[in-house]
Amino acid sequence: MERRRYEDVPVITRARAGLRATQRVRMRRYAWVMGTCLTLWLLAIFVVRLYSIPAAVVMCAVACVLPPIAAVVANAGSSGG
Repeated sequence: MERRRYEDVPVITRARAGLRATQRVRMRRYAWVMGTCLTLWLLAIFVVRLYSIPAAVVMCAVACVLPPIAAVVANAGSSGG
């Protein structure tokens, strides 16, 4: 029987974070980006359009691009391998 080397023994400090912890972080990332999207929409519609319609249109355009970005950011896994 071959004896295990020290490098072969799993070390708890190298363990990846649990599923709940990673899901919590991913949900938080998604919520931040989608919250930004909603804030842009609401500000553009109710506040900014009263002063500058082109600025409101730009804000809405940015808000339209954010949902796919939110999905990519939320699904980006940790680099823990």
